[in-house]
Amino acid sequence: MQSQKAPHQSIRLFENDLLERLSHVHPITPLLVWSPVAAWLFWRAFAVDGLGVPGVVAVAFAGVFVWTLVEYIFHRFLFHYPAKSKAGKWLVFLFHGNHHDDPMDKTRLVFPPAGAIPIMALLYLLFSLVIPAHLIAAFMAGFIVGYLMYDYIHYATHHFHMRNRLAKFLKHYHLRHHFSRQVGRYGVSSPLWDAVFGTWPRR
Repeated sequence: MQSQKAPHQSIRLFENDLLERLSHVHPITPLLVWSPVAAWLFWRAFAVDGLGVPGVVAVAFAGVFVWTLVEYIFHRFLFHYPAKSKAGKWLVFLFHGNHHDDPMDKTRLVFPPAGAIPIMALLYLLFSLVIPAHLIAAFMAGFIVGYLMYDYIHYATHHFHMRNRLAKFLKHYHLRHHFSRQVGRYGVSSPLWDAVFGTWPRR
């Protein structure tokens, strides 16, 4: 008789059952939540802001590009913040430390909407201070696309066998962040900012 593999036991983050359930996310959830938002922003860029296709593509691409920088900043300076206090250490563990302790937990590889929605709203407010009103919709649409690319590249690096050369590189690049003893490789969807800021170990 074959022995059955025991089900994966996730690290419990909250004593409250509702909060604990909200910390677990099916991988399709970000696509269902954010795709309609991005689609509406693209529609607004065309129909309300009056941008043509070249303008929308250019501004959206800028949004994707800025996302890669935000991704790097969050991962390096927030998710790996060397907290000293008990509360600080708990927050770092809540947002990212638990992922390093259990990197193959399928329900914690994409960011929960309960946390992503307020963060995205805050970023929208900050970007709207510096980006003209007629460009913010296209920019945020691209920014959200960049975020979704990050989420699914991250999921894939942990659970998919990569055949494409670029995808295989990103998988190995991110897994070295987890399993090598070297500090760095904070980019998940792109190593660009690691190269710019010197956090891409060359050994």
